[in-house]
Amino acid sequence: MLRTLLLGLGRAGAGLHLPVLARVRATHPELFAGRPVVGVDPGPRPLPGGPPGTGGDPLVIADSLQRARRCLDPDVTVVHLCTPPDVRAALLEEAAQLGYRRFVVEKPLAADRAALRRVREAVDRHGLRVEVVSPWLHSALTDRIAALLATAGQVRSVSVTQDKARFRRSLTGGTHRHAFEVEVPHALGVLLRLLGDGEVCAASWSDLRLGERVVPHMGGARLALRHRGGARGLVDCDLTSPVRRRRITVDTADGVRLIGHYPVAQDDDVARLDMWREGRRTRELFEDDALRRCLVAAYRRFAGDDPPGAAGCLGVHARTVELLEDARHLAAGGTIPRLPRPGGPAAPGPLEARRAG
Repeated sequence: MLRTLLLGLGRAGAGLHLPVLARVRATHPELFAGRPVVGVDPGPRPLPGGPPGTGGDPLVIADSLQRARRCLDPDVTVVHLCTPPDVRAALLEEAAQLGYRRFVVEKPLAADRAALRRVREAVDRHGLRVEVVSPWLHSALTDRIAALLATAGQVRSVSVTQDKARFRRSLTGGTHRHAFEVEVPHALGVLLRLLGDGEVCAASWSDLRLGERVVPHMGGARLALRHRGGARGLVDCDLTSPVRRRRITVDTADGVRLIGHYPVAQDDDVARLDMWREGRRTRELFEDDALRRCLVAAYRRFAGDDPPGAAGCLGVHARTVELLEDARHLAAGGTIPRLPRPGGPAAPGPLEARRAG
């Protein structure tokens, strides 16, 4: 049975991971040791939403990683690394030196190629097992779309719309440096799964403005990709939108159109999928608590019950980091640096593998 250490107690750690862990521990007690979650916050920000444990699991606060080590056995502990991407590699190395070997890492895996290289070096040097938080890759909606596309003919395009208002967090000094780091990593993972590897061919970002206050590059992000086999991928993220929307649209050469809606709030985990085929529309609604599914899969693999899966391997997440860096270069008016990819190219997705075969 496993213990949990939350490293980073901001929005991701205390606001998302902690309450979801409470649900997972309630439904899968066989995976957990039944002891409180231990939390360490290397940043200066207070916990959101009240005292530790509010709305989630009991939480014991330790003032440092070294202090947490005194009450946690690294051999049975999973570390949730919920810190900003630009400090993630250093904290991963520090925790690894204390003996921790199992990690759940927030997206994106690293801030750029240089940080990604340091993460990979730490993984190889210490023999770490790393699962990246990827709710959309574990989503029931994504699974359903992938299953339908297996018989729907060649995919022409996949576009993802990610809209929400994010004024307060950005204006009060959030940890993200640009809009590509907020919602876009979710969409990129899905595009790589459905369409295989691709290259960024266009990218842009906008500033977030409220009155005279301006946060550079945090108003939204847009990028287009060209995938193997000619399919197009598009991600459009608006962080100033008055409405919340997480929509994916798939068009095939045979005239099939799929429009899926991922859940947009923590208090409602129902997804919707509409399919148009030969002039007829069908609709499906199903439960889709994707972050819970993601954490259950990770803990099962750490417990030795499940083998590593496509959503849990580092290849697609490393490639996401590279594509995000390429998009940032293009959005800044530069060119994409042609650098060698650590570990080689990402593996093709199931649909790409099917076409190649």
